[in-house]
Amino acid sequence: MRILVLLSIAFLLTACGEMNTDKIEKSDTNTSQFIQVLGISQDAGFPQIACKRDCCKKAFENTSVGEMVTSIGIVDLNFTQKFLVEATPDISYQLQHLNESAGNEKTIDGIFITHAHIGHYTGLMYLGRESLGANNIPVYAMPRMRSFLENNGPWSQLISLENITLENLEKDSPVALNAHLRITPFLVPHRDEFSETVGFKITGKSKSALFIPDIDKWEKWKNDIVEEVKKVDYALLDATFFKNGEIPRDMSEVPHPFVEETVARFKGTSKETKQKIIFVHFNHSNPALNPEDPLRQELEAVGYRFAFQGMRLPLD
Repeated sequence: MRILVLLSIAFLLTACGEMNTDKIEKSDTNTSQFIQVLGISQDAGFPQIACKRDCCKKAFENTSVGEMVTSIGIVDLNFTQKFLVEATPDISYQLQHLNESAGNEKTIDGIFITHAHIGHYTGLMYLGRESLGANNIPVYAMPRMRSFLENNGPWSQLISLENITLENLEKDSPVALNAHLRITPFLVPHRDEFSETVGFKITGKSKSALFIPDIDKWEKWKNDIVEEVKKVDYALLDATFFKNGEIPRDMSEVPHPFVEETVARFKGTSKETKQKIIFVHFNHSNPALNPEDPLRQELEAVGYRFAFQGMRLPLD
């Protein structure tokens, strides 16, 4: 109860999730198989278009303050492989960061897409003839997502020009990336205007992770998020908004589990369980973007973690 009260008070003191320009960019982890965080913001990025808040003004003036759109890389140095989860508008920078970690000259070994909202697939356009002119990069997509890409330009041109090759995903069916690494899509409820939405379970040599950047509400999912988190070592979870009323619109139009709702759901769990949770996919309005915000610090004190660009999560 004390935590939720302090969260509510602190929220009133924060108008926008202002980033600390001294934030850590890399996580020092010696591992040959890992997940690397490549971006942490919501689809529209940070700063966000036409935003007049002080935090966005500072980010427009100083690009080091901003954050790229949520994406993760999966790297296995032993097999000289690297995979991308989400093709964001920041894909050029994100692939460069991933290449620096992976030491693999290939552009990418494959791209996995969760759904057809702008921050998750539009980076594919940079694989086309106007940019990279890629050659048959595997793009893994669920049936509706695949149909969307096949039947709408400019994405269909990527297929006809063989810039990308579509690979089928099936719900709850693992894709083996090598002998010690697999990724499994699972359906989650979301605003599925153009495609279904999935999260991914990534299973490495000895550790596993959930990646759920978008979901409507935990109670709408057939699975119990608390039990799912207990089964893995890391859980990168949707933290688009901190609480209701954060943006000046009807937030039921863009449903997400508020951070405070997720915290309430895990209230009775151990610190060990809370430490598995890594919040990601922050809207520019979310005060938890700022490492110095009391809302975030209160949650970190009880075990919750917050993704940052360059963060590595060992899988071996």
